[in-house]
Amino acid sequence: MTGRRVEFAAHDGLRLAATDWPGAADRTPVLCLTGICRTALDFASLAGRHAGARRVVALDYAGHGESARATDPSRYRPEALIRDVIDAMAALHLHRVALVGTSFGGLAAMAIGAMRPAALAAVVLNDIGPHIEPMGRAAVVELIGSDPSFTSLDAATVWLRQRHPALAVLDDAGWRAFTARTYAEGADRLWHPRWDIRVGQQAVGDAAGAPPDLWPFFHGLGRLPLMLVWGQESHLLNADTVATMRRARPDMRVVSLPGTGHAPTLEEPAAIASLDSFLAALP
Repeated sequence: MTGRRVEFAAHDGLRLAATDWPGAADRTPVLCLTGICRTALDFASLAGRHAGARRVVALDYAGHGESARATDPSRYRPEALIRDVIDAMAALHLHRVALVGTSFGGLAAMAIGAMRPAALAAVVLNDIGPHIEPMGRAAVVELIGSDPSFTSLDAATVWLRQRHPALAVLDDAGWRAFTARTYAEGADRLWHPRWDIRVGQQAVGDAAGAPPDLWPFFHGLGRLPLMLVWGQESHLLNADTVATMRRARPDMRVVSLPGTGHAPTLEEPAAIASLDSFLAALP
C-alpha cells in the first residue's frame, strides 16, 4: 500500500509534511519519528507491513525531507521540533498513538509523554535512552553538519558506508538503498543531504545547549507498554544505560542487535519480529 503525502502548517506557519498510510479507524495508529538527519522514507518498510491493519504516519521534521526549510536556523532547536510533532498530531487527528521513535524521535516520545501523557498508547525507543554518550553526540554533529555534494549515488554510498556506524543488516544493495534515503539528487546534478545541514548545531550541537536530565521523562513512560531496540555497537546508548533502563522497567521488551551501531534500521529480522508482535498486541 502506498502512503500519501500530506502537508500542514506548524504553529508559526512553516510548512510541514508527512507520509500517511491509511488503516482501520478503530485501531491505535502508529506515529513514526525519525532520527535527526533522517526522513519519513525510513519507515516505508514498517508501514508496508502494518498499513491497512492500522494507520501509520511518518513525519518529516522542519528542515527535513519534504518539509520546508526555515529561514532562522534556531527554528531547528529541539523544543521547536517537538512542538512541531504536537502540532502534527493535532493537524492529522492523531489523538492517541503508538509512537516509534528513532534516536531524536525517541527523545521526542519521552518529552511528549511528559507534556501530553494521554496522547501516547505505547512507545518504541530505537537506540536511545535517558543518558546520551557525549562522544556520540559529537559524532552525530560531525556527520550531519556537512554537505559533501557527491557526483553520484555510488560516490555517496562509498562515503557514507565508510563513516556511518555499523549496520550489520545491510549488504551492498542495502547500503545503496539506505544512501538513497539519505541523499537526493539536486538541480545541479549533485547529491545532497535530505536535511538542512544547519540542523546539526541547533538540534544536537552546542547551540542546543546541555540536555536536561532525561531520567524523569523516561520514568514518566511507566504506565505505557514499552520496547527498546538497542544496537550493541551504539555510540549513543551504552550497556550500562540499557541495564539501568531495564531495572527501572523490568517489563520493557528489549531487542539487542549485535554488530549494529546507531541507529538500527528496524529492518533487522529480530527487530521486525519483535516490533510487529509488540504492535499486534495493541488494540
